[in-house]
Amino acid sequence: MSDQISILIVDDHSVVRQGVRAFLAAQPGLLMVGEADSGEEAIRLTEELVPDVVLMDLLLPGMSGIEATRKIKQISPRTQVVVLTSYHEDEHIFPALRAGAISYTLKDIRSSDLIEIVRKAAQGESVLHSHIASRVIQEIRDTRRSVPPAFAKLTERELDVLYMIAEGYSNGTIAEKLTLSEKTVKGYVSNILQKLHMMDRTQVAVFAWQQGLMHE
Repeated sequence: MSDQISILIVDDHSVVRQGVRAFLAAQPGLLMVGEADSGEEAIRLTEELVPDVVLMDLLLPGMSGIEATRKIKQISPRTQVVVLTSYHEDEHIFPALRAGAISYTLKDIRSSDLIEIVRKAAQGESVLHSHIASRVIQEIRDTRRSVPPAFAKLTERELDVLYMIAEGYSNGTIAEKLTLSEKTVKGYVSNILQKLHMMDRTQVAVFAWQQGLMHE
C-alpha cells in the first residue's frame, strides 16, 4: 500500500469527479483517497489525508483553486498539485504556477496522458499542456527585455534554462520542453553555475527570484 500514489480529486462537478476517480482507481499503483467539491474541503482533506497528488480544478465555489493550491502547499509541502481545468488564460496559468502547482493541464487531455502526469507529479516532475507550455515560453521571452544586470553574461538559451530551473523543473523536463538532450541541458546548467559563481541549482533558483528575474 505504501508504494501506491494517493490522490485527492477537487472539482465542483460530481460527474467529473466520478469519471476521473473511476478511471484512475482502475490503474495499478494509484489510490483514490478522497474527493472535494470546494477549495475549503480540499484543504481540510489534505490536512487529514496528506495525499501525494491533488488534482485541482481552478474555478470552484467560494475559495478559488489557486488560493486552495497555495494553502495546500503551505499545509503539506510534499503534496503535489496538478491543475486539471478547462481554462488556459494567462490570469489562470501564471497565478496557479506561482501558487505552487507542479503541473497544469486541460480537461481535453487523454486519459493515458493524465496517468503519466499523475505519476510524474508524484516523482516531483512537472508537465505542462502544450498550450500552457507555449504561453510560459512566450512569457519567458517577453521578460527578457528587462533582464537584471546580474544575468547579462548569460546567453538566451542559458536564460531559457535558468527560468526553468527557477520554476523547479528537472533537467529531464527542461530537455523535453526545449527539445534538447539531457546532456546538453547539463552543460548549460554547468555554464550558468560558473558564470554566476554559484555551487548548485538551488542557489541559482533563489538568486533568480531574489534579483527579480521571475517577477519582471
